[in-house]
Amino acid sequence: MKPLKILLYCMFTALLACNPKSKTTQQNPNIILIYADDLGRGMLSSYGQKHLTTPNIDKLANEGMRFSNVYGCMFCAPARASLLNGMHDCHKQIWSLTDAGIYKELGKSLTYNQIEEKIHKLAPPENEGEVFLADVAKRQGYITAEFGKLEWGFATTAERVKSHGWDYHFGFYDHVRCHGFYPPFLFENGEVVSIEGNTHADCGKTASFESPEEYKKRWDMTGKAVYSDKIIMDKLLAFMENNNPQKTGQPFFIHLPSQLPHGPISVPEVHPELKNNKALTEFEKEYGTMVKILDEDVGKIYAKCKELGILENTIIIFTGDNGHEVYTRQAGKTEHGRATLDGGKFDDIHTKFYSEINGDVFDGNDGMAGLKRSNWEGGVRVPLIWYWKGKIKPGTQSDQLVANYDLLNTIAELTGGEIVKGKDSKSYAQTLLGNKSEEHKYTVFASVMGPAIVTNDGWKLRYYTRKKVFQLYNLKDDYREEKVLNARFPEKMEALKSILLKECDGDWKNGGYPKFSIIK
Repeated sequence: MKPLKILLYCMFTALLACNPKSKTTQQNPNIILIYADDLGRGMLSSYGQKHLTTPNIDKLANEGMRFSNVYGCMFCAPARASLLNGMHDCHKQIWSLTDAGIYKELGKSLTYNQIEEKIHKLAPPENEGEVFLADVAKRQGYITAEFGKLEWGFATTAERVKSHGWDYHFGFYDHVRCHGFYPPFLFENGEVVSIEGNTHADCGKTASFESPEEYKKRWDMTGKAVYSDKIIMDKLLAFMENNNPQKTGQPFFIHLPSQLPHGPISVPEVHPELKNNKALTEFEKEYGTMVKILDEDVGKIYAKCKELGILENTIIIFTGDNGHEVYTRQAGKTEHGRATLDGGKFDDIHTKFYSEINGDVFDGNDGMAGLKRSNWEGGVRVPLIWYWKGKIKPGTQSDQLVANYDLLNTIAELTGGEIVKGKDSKSYAQTLLGNKSEEHKYTVFASVMGPAIVTNDGWKLRYYTRKKVFQLYNLKDDYREEKVLNARFPEKMEALKSILLKECDGDWKNGGYPKFSIIK
C-alpha cells in the first residue's frame, strides 16, 4: 500500500473510532430487566424451594450475584411506580393511579381515543422534566423497550408509556385484563394487535379458588388459542433479533414486567416436572407450572443472548414487585392469606400468616410472616439476582439493604450516566463490581395496614394505622417477627417513629393504601 493510501486509511479508521454513530463499536452493556409478578422469593430453588426447580434463574444466581435483603412494595401498582420513578411509596402520592377495567369496553361502548381521553384527564402523560428508569438508559444512547404488564396501572395509554421513556412497547394496558392469560387483543405502540382464536373479553380469567366446577371451567379451552406469555416472549425475542447491537452498534435496555406467576391460576398444560409430584394437588401443580414457565422465559432470553453473540456484554437482572400471595386456595387445605384454616381471621398484631399455619405447601414467603399488601416481611421482600459475565463475580451473595427504587441510579452509574438528583434511589453499582457501595441507613414502604421502616442493622418498626399500634422487631435475631421489643427499646422505637413519619411527609395515611382515581 502506498504511503498516501496508508495515511488516508488511518485517518478513516480514526474517524470511525471517534464517531459516536459508528456501528462498529458498542461501549455500554445491554440490559434486560425481568420483573416477576407476585413471586415470593421462596418460590425459587435458589432461595430454597423444594417442590419445583428454577434452573434458569438459578443459573443467573450461580453465575452472578444474589441479594438477600431486598425490598419491593406492597403490591403491583405502587411497586411499578416506585421502580420506574426511583422513589419510595410512603410519600404523599407523587404519581397518578387509576382504577382498571376500562379496556374491556374497547370496541363495545368506547373507542381507543375515547378511553385515552378519559385516562388522560386523571393520569396525563408525564412532563418532559421528569426522569424515569428508561430515561437514564436513553441518555446514554440506548434503545428502550417494554413488554408485558405495562406501566404501573391500573390503566395506561401509549402516550403515557412513551412519556416514561420507552421507544417501543408491547403488552397489556390494563391490570384487570392481564389477570387472564388468553387476551383477544394486546397493544403495540398504541396499535391494537388482535389475537386470533382468543375470544374471551375478560382474557379467560379463572376463579381464585379450586372446586370440581372451577377445574372444569379452567380446562375448557374454547376460545383460548394462544397463551399471552408466548405472544409477549415472541415479541421480546424478535426485538432482540431486530436490534442486535452486533449489527446496530446501539445497546438496548429491555424491561419485561411479566404477568407470571400472578393468579388466578391459568396454564396451557401442566409442566412435566410437576405432573407426577404426589406432594402437590392438581391446583398446586398448575401454580408451580406458572413459575416454571417464567423460569423457561429466563432461559429463552439467556439463550437468545448467546445466539446473537451478545451474552458477554449483557446484564440480566431478575427481581419482582412484591412478596408472595397464595393462589392455591382449596377447601380444607389452603386458605387466603388473611383467613385461618378454621374460618377465622388473623388480627395482624398477635396473629398473622405463616405458611405452615395456612397450608401453603410452597412456603413462597420463605418462612417470613405475612403476604402481599401487608407490612410484614413476607409482603415486601423480593428476590434480586444480577448477572454480568466477567464483571460480576460468579456465585457471590450480598446482604446489603437495597430497594426496588435503587435500580434507577444503579443503572445510571453502570452506564456511565450522572446520578439523578432528587430521587430516593441509591446506586449499589460498586457492590456488584466487587467493591462497596454506600448503603441505605434504612428503607421505608407502605402497605394496606400502614407504613414500616427497616434499618441496615436489622431494626424494624411497623405501624398498623387503623388500630394505632406500633411494633418494634430486630430482624437479625427474629426473621419471623415473633418478638415485639417495644418495652425493651422504647428510645429506639421513638427514634424510628420520628424518621418514618418524616418519610411519610408528615402524614401516616401516606403510608397506607394508595388512592385510585375512578375513570368515568
